[in-house]
Amino acid sequence: MSNIVIMMTLFVIVLVGFAAGKLGYMGGDFDKRLSNIVIDITCPALILSSTMGGTLPERQFILPLLSISLLTYILLTIIALALPRFLTHNKDEEGIVGFALMFGNVGFIGYPVVASIFGHQAVFYAAVLNVVNTFAVFTVGTMLLQGNEVNKSAAFRPKVLYSSPMMAAYLAMLIVAFGIDGIPAVISQPLTLIGNITVPAALLIIGSSMSQLSLKTMLGSRTVYATAVFRLAVIPLGLFLLFSVMGFSPLVVNINTVVIAMPVATYSTILCLKLGRDTTLITETTFITTILSVVTIPLIALMFSNL
Repeated sequence: MSNIVIMMTLFVIVLVGFAAGKLGYMGGDFDKRLSNIVIDITCPALILSSTMGGTLPERQFILPLLSISLLTYILLTIIALALPRFLTHNKDEEGIVGFALMFGNVGFIGYPVVASIFGHQAVFYAAVLNVVNTFAVFTVGTMLLQGNEVNKSAAFRPKVLYSSPMMAAYLAMLIVAFGIDGIPAVISQPLTLIGNITVPAALLIIGSSMSQLSLKTMLGSRTVYATAVFRLAVIPLGLFLLFSVMGFSPLVVNINTVVIAMPVATYSTILCLKLGRDTTLITETTFITTILSVVTIPLIALMFSNL
């Protein structure tokens, strides 16, 4: 699937969600309930299914992938805590901007783009990278979205460490670490089918959230565009240069860079709904970064396609 087709598919599903919101099929309590289903049921299934049903990658890359991913999210955490104060003057927005800087849309856009550049087997490498991403989303990401500086110190709740997405992430780590393959179809196929609900449901929720915004709001603000520049270009290219000089395998560095260069994660709007946060800023940022990625993703693909 070409990168253009991937992006057009994304927009079509978002537009369906937008129409559903305008027509009253979605919105309000329905979106919150659907968000809970995605977070607690379909997302864990997606995490587990990403480690099933394919040929295991070469073992020599697994530890470097986990290592570079861990380093990436340590650095992204520092960036997410330090940079937002320079991108917005509203302290209540800092955590949302930090989340947008830290987390990209790996599942829907990242996997197909990685496959188109590096081949189908590389999707499994991206899934290995995504294990740390998942852990970070439901720990650091949840803390960032909790709100202002007053409650941020108390935002971390230990129960997130044994939430259903985290339990799925732990199990996925074990599957990868021990090279477990040949999982019976009676287990892998239902997980795959349920997991496949995650992406379209998340995109429908984004579209529904957009339907509640004015046209002026959807066009974004200085904060949104500044965040987009860092999300799509400055951060991924900076990490590419850093990890290249650190001696990681070029394949590991390149796949990690592609994964980091995705637009804002679709989970962002869902988590804001679940946590009771206003979704306006994160929906704007998701929308704008996704539009701009129509240009930046092909450039990234061009950068690595001949490597």
